[in-house]
Amino acid sequence: MKAMGKREMARVERELVVCLTEACETAKAEIVGFTWLTHHLDPDSFPASLRITWVFEREADKAAALAGVAKARMLALTCQALDEVGIRLDHPAWHVRFDSEEACSRSHGGDWGKRLRGR
Repeated sequence: MKAMGKREMARVERELVVCLTEACETAKAEIVGFTWLTHHLDPDSFPASLRITWVFEREADKAAALAGVAKARMLALTCQALDEVGIRLDHPAWHVRFDSEEACSRSHGGDWGKRLRGR
């Protein structure tokens, strides 16, 4: 993907938020224990810096989802969102992380900002 100006990057990120929100709402209806997702990117190294984190309520919910077909569903929803925005990645799964509220509370006192910066 060629380098983008600030306005173009802001447009792409707004569109990404809309598409990921749709993916999130779909997953909440389909995947037990899934609660929300977020993304982070560094505009200076986009799209390589893009990270999408799918968050579950409990570690047990996350483990069950990752052991079953839910993992493939979350990756498919991620790819669909990226496609809708026109973001092409060689290895989309590399940009996806799975986490839980339980793990964040235990390791970072519930401070998601700190937890995500450390990843």
